[in-house]
Amino acid sequence: MKKFLLLHMGFEMPTPEIMEGWNAWFASIADQTVQNIGFAGGRELTADGTTELGWDADALTGCSIIHAEDMDAAEKIASECPYITGIRVYEVREH
Repeated sequence: MKKFLLLHMGFEMPTPEIMEGWNAWFASIADQTVQNIGFAGGRELTADGTTELGWDADALTGCSIIHAEDMDAAEKIASECPYITGIRVYEVREH
């Protein structure tokens, strides 16, 4: 079994319906989940300086680490997520 990182993209103020969808999705993947992480603001550092990161459609709001057989299986799990803007899927390489 491989590990995959799901990056949750986009923010909007959660309604009860949005929260219900997220809670149902997290429950549906509980046996495949290694860890869920939520973010609370952030900063981007570049050669040009530091920028505060906002909570909007471009925000990276959290991530989930899951077990899946392969990228296709991880993509299927991610596709069922009630994401706001999008979700990015990466295979995790162990070092």
